[in-house]
Amino acid sequence: MHKIPPLLGSTLATALLWGTTASAMELIQEIGTEYERLRLVQVVDGLAHPWAVAFLPDGRKLITERARGLYLVENGAKTRVEGVPDFHAQNQGGLLDVVVHPHYEDNGWIYLTYSRGDRNATVPALARARLDGNRLVDVEELFESNEPTRPGRHYGSRVVFLDDDTLLMSIGDRGAEPPRAQDSLDHSGSVVRLNDDGSVPADNPFVGKEGYAPELYTYGNRNIQGIVQHPATGDIWATEHGPRGGDELNLIEPGNNYGWPTATLGRDYRTEGPFPDAETRHRDGMVDPVFEFLPTLAPSGLAVVSGERFPRWEGNLLAGGLRAQRILRLVIENRTVVHAEELLPMTVGRIRDVRQGPDGYIYLLNDAPDAALYRLEPSR
Repeated sequence: MHKIPPLLGSTLATALLWGTTASAMELIQEIGTEYERLRLVQVVDGLAHPWAVAFLPDGRKLITERARGLYLVENGAKTRVEGVPDFHAQNQGGLLDVVVHPHYEDNGWIYLTYSRGDRNATVPALARARLDGNRLVDVEELFESNEPTRPGRHYGSRVVFLDDDTLLMSIGDRGAEPPRAQDSLDHSGSVVRLNDDGSVPADNPFVGKEGYAPELYTYGNRNIQGIVQHPATGDIWATEHGPRGGDELNLIEPGNNYGWPTATLGRDYRTEGPFPDAETRHRDGMVDPVFEFLPTLAPSGLAVVSGERFPRWEGNLLAGGLRAQRILRLVIENRTVVHAEELLPMTVGRIRDVRQGPDGYIYLLNDAPDAALYRLEPSR
């Protein structure tokens, strides 16, 4: 069992309770926050660097592990899923995001992102498949980034379905040559928008425009690893890794250039001076972030809270942090962050994914060689 270290921080009062399920023991912690009292429950352990969790209508869950593949979780037990597309796992690359189609009960489609290639060069890629028992079938490769790069860094690779059933996929700048994020013919450092079959929507902002890849929705993005659409407003929010500092919350709107690396709030890793490729912190024609995470969050995973489980958090964003090892709850008013609260500081380690399940609970994965899936639920 994955052991949780003692909680830190004055806002967290804890009590440890032990319970049993049909397949494993759970560790539950009582957590006090500003508006909600919560329990942290371990759902399944024994995971190795998991990257994403998705939810099937029957209550089962799908979890990707960056190096080992896809797993089906039911009643606290996990089963390996066969038939996953070939992927190359190296450093930050491997099997990455997993989401289910919004009309899954009608079409059965599951979507996966991954790094495709070998030790010399990889590209972020997208495929879909159907689940038949413990195997993926009807596998279709839908998209791959158009510029292979040496493997290991900045894949982005979060997917969100929009209200019109198109999808957005984030693609990192790949870390090798940051100015590529300003190359409008290169998918690197962008968000692409696709139909659910991988084709290009006719109303994409750059369709038919010379000098632009038609898949582009935005560009000038460094490495987005959290993206959601707000169910009430329709706004698309994304969390993006900066260099040293400069982690961003962005409002994603079609056709925008978000500046990387020409304009950035981040600093050079080695000198803490201005980032070498940056001309300025702000530049006309490029979109500034709505919010900068200071100190560094290293954001990964993003959820928007809705429903009856957490009424005092309605409409709030929950941003996971890798380096910061915590979740930030962000209160948004008029597209502005007006308040932030730290949750679970130094509690479960590096947080890789944060999602609200169809049951209304909040689920999170930590990034570790001995990791787990956890659930946040009201304690009342």
